[in-house]
Amino acid sequence: MKLAILGAGVSGLALARQLVLRGHSQNDIHLFEAGPVAGGLCRSKTVDGFTYDISGGHILYSKDAEIMSWMKEESGGEKAYVKRDRNTKIRFDDRWVHYPFENGLGDLPDGPKFDCLKGYVQAWHKREKAPSRVPADFATWVRWRFGDGIAEHFMDPYNEKIWKRPLDQISSGWVAGRVPDAPIDDVLRAAIGIRTEGYTHQAIFYYPKQGGFQAITDGMAANLGSQVRLNTRVEKLTRHGEGWCVDGEDFDQVVNTISMNELPNIVEGIPDDVAAAMRGLSFNSILTYLVALDRPEHPNLSWVYLPQRKQGPVNRLTYMSNYSPGNAPEGKTSLMLEVTYPGGAPAPGKKLETEVLEGIVTAGLMKKDEVLFTDRSQCKYAYIVYDHDLEARRETAINWCEKAGILPLGRFGHYDYFNSDQCAIASRDMAERLTQRATTG
Repeated sequence: MKLAILGAGVSGLALARQLVLRGHSQNDIHLFEAGPVAGGLCRSKTVDGFTYDISGGHILYSKDAEIMSWMKEESGGEKAYVKRDRNTKIRFDDRWVHYPFENGLGDLPDGPKFDCLKGYVQAWHKREKAPSRVPADFATWVRWRFGDGIAEHFMDPYNEKIWKRPLDQISSGWVAGRVPDAPIDDVLRAAIGIRTEGYTHQAIFYYPKQGGFQAITDGMAANLGSQVRLNTRVEKLTRHGEGWCVDGEDFDQVVNTISMNELPNIVEGIPDDVAAAMRGLSFNSILTYLVALDRPEHPNLSWVYLPQRKQGPVNRLTYMSNYSPGNAPEGKTSLMLEVTYPGGAPAPGKKLETEVLEGIVTAGLMKKDEVLFTDRSQCKYAYIVYDHDLEARRETAINWCEKAGILPLGRFGHYDYFNSDQCAIASRDMAERLTQRATTG
């Protein structure tokens, strides 16, 4: 089976490696990558000895111990990683608030604390007294689930920063499995100062010692050698018998990991309704800023959420040099700042950087005279936006792709909000299916 994989991000690379491990000939697997390096959303960048991840903060953790161990082995093994305790906070005025927010109400000033606790109890009581269906839109879901106080002080402003649109335009479906339901007892304990924990599955994570998160995909790519065709943007897919012709070359099977939004531009014969569904899938882009600091150490924190409008446009700040000593020169430290913008819109200009830095200073997380330099990166496809049309459009797109023999895979290839480990898991599963298909004929 001669296989073309469109895109050499973590999904495409993991699929190729998993197939090789199952006995497929590496010479029959060809990855087409438009960029000069492999890695996709897992890419990193180093400037004057400072390394950061260009599409937002990445960490390696997984509930699937097998896949996490495999990802490490592909990129140097355990010795190539730093083991870290996750320590995340929310910056609220001049205070550190425990994360997740409902587990940190005791850290708030008295007024917001009362608002949030009152609203949470009222929302909980209303659901208990009169069970109701989960609201379909995210704005209503927030109040149904958390109450008015948490909505106004945290959930609304924070999510508006990320999604860049009114929250009632977003489906509540994306939060399923991502926002655990904190027991009412935990919230009450937290409000009176008894510490409770949420999101314990991420309590420990791993990060490469050198090279940023891209070290993981670099390892996979190195193991595949020349089968990864860099600087090779796919221009045209045409049907050829039972297979596909990719830019004039015949393949028995195609797996797509590039964004489905792009397929109507390169695949011949897509019906108009399917092409419209693909193009209509909503996404947000991201700008990341490296801030190199003349500061010898950071607080013992992993990353910080910035919900308040006065903190500027940044929604999350990562203490990049805390992830690994290799991310900054000795005696220096670094931050990585994330700002989203609507997919398809032009990237904001230079003025945004001023607003970004001023907001971080206002939040009390750095001083202007500490800044050595900044660097900026952007990724077009960063966040899937779960608007109310997503599921119908995705179903239309995926059904056509699978029937046509272009197998969808990955965050934007399948339009699933997958972390890197989930992409690797999906790639392993697809490798198993393709192997079984090849074996049974």
